[in-house]
Amino acid sequence: MRVIIINLAIETTRMSFQRTQMEKLGLDWERLEAVTPHTLSRPSDHEHWQRWERPMKVAEIAILESHCKAWKRVDNSGIPHLIIEDDAMLATDAPLLLDKLEQESDLDHVTLEVRNRKKLIGHHHPNLPLRRLYQDRTGAAAYVLWPSGARKLLLRAVARPGLADAVICAAYEMKTWQAIPALAIQMDQCKAYGMLPPILTTPRQEQNLELRSTSLHRIRRFLSQLRMGVRYLSKIAVSERRHVSLSTCWPRQASKQRN
Repeated sequence: MRVIIINLAIETTRMSFQRTQMEKLGLDWERLEAVTPHTLSRPSDHEHWQRWERPMKVAEIAILESHCKAWKRVDNSGIPHLIIEDDAMLATDAPLLLDKLEQESDLDHVTLEVRNRKKLIGHHHPNLPLRRLYQDRTGAAAYVLWPSGARKLLLRAVARPGLADAVICAAYEMKTWQAIPALAIQMDQCKAYGMLPPILTTPRQEQNLELRSTSLHRIRRFLSQLRMGVRYLSKIAVSERRHVSLSTCWPRQASKQRN
């Protein structure tokens, strides 16, 4: 399966890590130039960006547009891709699942990621190590996307732009699954899972501007929380809210702290 790596030009250390990771895993990949605050399709203060639950920061808008670029590429290609951010780590057994997923055509989206939070998961896939994912709160660092899912996400991003992972997690119209065990984490989660990060990463700095929520933002947030509550109640009888285990197959350096 082909991999799309979202990367800022200035993040050369992260890209170097990804090249090495892809080579070791034997994955075919391409780099996607991430959108920056200077290359947004619309100015950051455009009314289009004011339709989420709170005002979005410029960096958050750029991340969403970066993922939208990847979704368009998947849609145009006609085949599923693994999309990862440049600080995502993949388990060494990830290629085994990716090879199998490449042959599937009845899925929209499979998340490989876990972030030490519970998820609402349902039945097992009959043929693959997956479980139906009914509700998640985060998950934009490593996911497999089919053209059908890409089109659904693009429509949602136009109608209600928000944080990239919020757009993905709110897309209940997608047939979404969770890899069991999870096969990816972001480097900032290494400590939580007893692992050593392969490189040092620091949060990207952004100008600290005060962004005030309006009454419309607060109403949208209330409606979003209500929608999540309805989703939970409608699926709890056929699912369970639990932590997803993480694969134990990692490069030796990353797994040292686990041993």
